Amino acid sequence: MRTSSALPRLALGLLAGGLFGFGLALSGMIDPARVLGFLTLGSGAWDPSLMFVLGGAVGVATLGVGVGRRLSRPAFDDHFALPPTTGITRRLLLGAALFGIGWGLAGFCPGPAIAGLSLGLAPVAIFVGAMAIGMIVHDRFFAPR
Repeated sequence: MRTSSALPRLALGLLAGGLFGFGLALSGMIDPARVLGFLTLGSGAWDPSLMFVLGGAVGVATLGVGVGRRLSRPAFDDHFALPPTTGITRRLLLGAALFGIGWGLAGFCPGPAIAGLSLGLAPVAIFVGAMAIGMIVHDRFFAPR
């Protein structure tokens, strides 16, 4: 078993998170109006930019998964920590629906909301606070034990 310092993993995580947040800010995805402009089809002011950002993310993730499948272990850990594969359940569908409804109403999903905290705007902070409360409530009362 290989033991490694947590520092390289933490630094790599911080770098990846910072790069992700920078990419979200650069693409304008921390602006809920831009996201809602994509989600409101038929409004006459449809903004396709989110489609290109998502397409780029899928491309990068596909490359990453392809590389990851060829590795026997990750660079900074002893093993891959992947979630178990499960089927489509009622809980999954309900969670996906709640996520989509929240995204459509607020124009934020978790990543852009956290990156959007850098703007110092009250609506962003309220959204992130509500998101955190929702996560805590889920973990305390609804998460499988």
